[in-house]
Amino acid sequence: MIDLAGRTAFVTGGANGVGIGIVRNLLNEGCKVAIADIRQDAIDRALASLDNREVMGVQLDVASREGFREAADKVEAEFGPVSLLFNNAGVNLFQTIEDSSYDDWDWLLGVNLHGVINGVMTFAPRMKKRALSGEITGGHITNTASMASFIAQGAPGIYNTAKFAVRGLSYSLRHSMVEYGIGVSVVHPGLVKSYIYASDDIRPDTLKGEMKPVDTAMVERLAGVHEFGMEPDIIGARILDGIRENRANIFTHPDHKDEVEELFSETLADYRDYPQDPGFEQRVGFEKMRRDGFAATRKKTREMK
Repeated sequence: MIDLAGRTAFVTGGANGVGIGIVRNLLNEGCKVAIADIRQDAIDRALASLDNREVMGVQLDVASREGFREAADKVEAEFGPVSLLFNNAGVNLFQTIEDSSYDDWDWLLGVNLHGVINGVMTFAPRMKKRALSGEITGGHITNTASMASFIAQGAPGIYNTAKFAVRGLSYSLRHSMVEYGIGVSVVHPGLVKSYIYASDDIRPDTLKGEMKPVDTAMVERLAGVHEFGMEPDIIGARILDGIRENRANIFTHPDHKDEVEELFSETLADYRDYPQDPGFEQRVGFEKMRRDGFAATRKKTREMK
């Protein structure tokens, strides 16, 4: 089980929603925490609520590779090597794929997918190097996806696409980083008490060219729905529980378990028992080597606690 106390954590989207819940739980565990967020006013409010503990703020657009590097350098210069990374920042656009524009794609993928990629590419090589040299022992990378990484309705189409990709990225990274004693988890929250419904407020001007007018009535309805969302501190505590157990998937909400089971059953039902074609036995022999290796790696990740 990973010991969290004394570690330096970097949390994107850390000023509200799931992020601030993670931050408060980390501070309670004795971590030094960097809150990375695109809104300086939100960072200032978050810092003012945290009793001046070992926490700092850094303004960051997660879609910027250079900005991520600069933020990482600034945090590590003040708090030391980051060994807990939370790629949590996210935005949403509640519309279907066919009704979306390229600007919509560039905005949502820039934050929800490339933001995770930028966090991983900034910190994972540093964590690997420090683990190999003995500078750090263990560590964890946690990527926030969503139940939308399993449940993909028509809307929000681009959001679903990004979250499915974050799940795949996290699974792959988990199987490579285990070699250095570093865990990787992907979080799948359901409805959260947050302001993600108002994402248009922080949409870059450069990506508003093909933007549809904001549906203020829908935003108001979503604001009401999100009032019933899970409290961030509860989610944060459940995420840390998942990290301690090094779970591949951290499901903070029990709300969707039956639905996911139904979806997996429907997926398996799409298989057909076709007759064996030429080359079948050779393919199965090759796949057995891969399958055995994959099973051994999964076992290793489960045992790394």
